Amino acid sequence: MATRGTEGRPVEGMGRERQVRTIFSEIAPRYDLLNRVLSLSVDRRWRRRAIDALGWEAAPAGTYLDACAGTYDLARELCDRRSFRGSVVASDFALPMLQEGRGKVQGRAVRPVCGDTLRLPFPDAVFSGATVAFGVRNLAHLERGLAELQRVLAPGGRLVILEFTEPPNPLFRALYHFYFRSILPRVGRLVSGHPWAYTYLPESVKEFPDPDGLAELLRGVGFDEVRWRFLTWGIAALHLGVKPGARGGG
Repeated sequence: MATRGTEGRPVEGMGRERQVRTIFSEIAPRYDLLNRVLSLSVDRRWRRRAIDALGWEAAPAGTYLDACAGTYDLARELCDRRSFRGSVVASDFALPMLQEGRGKVQGRAVRPVCGDTLRLPFPDAVFSGATVAFGVRNLAHLERGLAELQRVLAPGGRLVILEFTEPPNPLFRALYHFYFRSILPRVGRLVSGHPWAYTYLPESVKEFPDPDGLAELLRGVGFDEVRWRFLTWGIAALHLGVKPGARGGG
C-alpha cells in the first residue's frame, strides 16, 4: 500500500507501523468527532454490542485489556456497566490518542499504556478478557498481533474484535464502496485537515481478510469457540474467540 506525505504524495521507506502511528497521532484531536460524523453515531451501538459479548459478568472484578484503545470508548463503556468492579488497561501505540481521550475516563479504573499490540508489554495470562475496536486491521502483522492477544489472556478469557468488513448484499456493497471511496475521504479531509488519513481507511478495509478469514486466523493462533456476526447490514462484524481452559472468577 502506498504511503503518502503531507501533500498526499508517496513517502518512500515508511513502514506500515510507522504509517499507522503517524496517521492516528496526527488525527487524534478530531478523531472522536470524525467517528460520530462518519458513522452517523452507529459506532456507539457497535461498541455496546462488543462489551455485551465480552462476558465480563463472569469476572466483574477482573482486569481487562482494551488493545488499540484509541480515545478509550470501549474502556469507558465497560467501566460504566453497573456491576463492573474491575479495571481496564487501555493500550495504544499512538500516544496522542491516549492523551486526547484521557478526559473521558477520569474517575474510572482505566490505566493507559503506550504499547504496541505486536509486542504487548504484559506477562502471560493476566487479563480476564480483551477487546479491540477497529484496530486489528491496522496491525502490520495481523497473525502476530492475534497471537499476542491470545498470550496475555487468562484461560477462558474472551477476545472480542470489532472490525469493518464488506456487506454481503451486492446492492448495499456498491453503495458502501461509493461512500467509503468517494464520500468518506473527502469528509475526512475536510474535518480532520489531514490530506490522506481517510484515504488509508478504505484501502485498509479492502486489504483485510473477510470475516471467515479472520476467524480462521483466530483459530490458527489457538482460540476456541470462534464465531462472528455481521452488524448493521454487514458494514462491520463482531468476532469472538475464547482462550482454551477454565475461566477464573473475579
